[in-house]
Amino acid sequence: MSTTELDLTAVPGIAAHALSIAAFTPSGCFDWPGRIAATVTLQGCPWKCAYCSNPEGHDPAAPGRLAWSEVRDQLEAHRGTVEAVVFGGGEPARQDGLVAAVREARSLGYAVGLHTMGAHPGRLASVLPELDWVSFDLKGTPEMYTRITGEDTAGYQAWASLELIQHSGVDYEVSFTVDPTVHTREDVFATVRHAIRGGFHAPVLEGPRARRASREYRAALGGRGLYDVIAHDDLPDLARR
Repeated sequence: MSTTELDLTAVPGIAAHALSIAAFTPSGCFDWPGRIAATVTLQGCPWKCAYCSNPEGHDPAAPGRLAWSEVRDQLEAHRGTVEAVVFGGGEPARQDGLVAAVREARSLGYAVGLHTMGAHPGRLASVLPELDWVSFDLKGTPEMYTRITGEDTAGYQAWASLELIQHSGVDYEVSFTVDPTVHTREDVFATVRHAIRGGFHAPVLEGPRARRASREYRAALGGRGLYDVIAHDDLPDLARR
């Protein structure tokens, strides 16, 4: 594996205003379960998952819609009513300004979380020490990633990132989006076994967020969901969302 494929650690000196921000949600209770959190959605993703819930934010070359200064002003204004900030995407770890932005959010008194799918292990390693919580988007066993993401090295990158999270000491959850257009029941069982045998947290099972996906994907999905792939009594010890 070359250093290019690993994507070397982001330069920590890059300022937060370098972030390309696609959207900002000042308050919500879904992106960090159990916490009221603002969400900063960053632009760009290297993978092409059909069920992507943010397809308009896929292009890494597209300009951001908000400046970090605007987001920071909102965070300043909501101190005391919002307790946390979550950085998501796309893949937020790809942006060099992430470390600085996380530090600024923490300086305002916020707990900070990250939603990642693990596309950039080296960059993820640079931000993990700054975080309070990580939500990891699992897509399958390492062998399944190429057909899901369109990238040959994606499975290695994702599971290497999950291992970094596991050993970081940062609180985390693993969410597994079960896509009826690509996953079979056997795929789900194989992925869960692979995670548990690796000593990782048991995945939370999710269905795809079809409402926010592309028109083409919604047509291919045809209204199917999680329980069109597994039975209601399959994997009873796992949480669903």
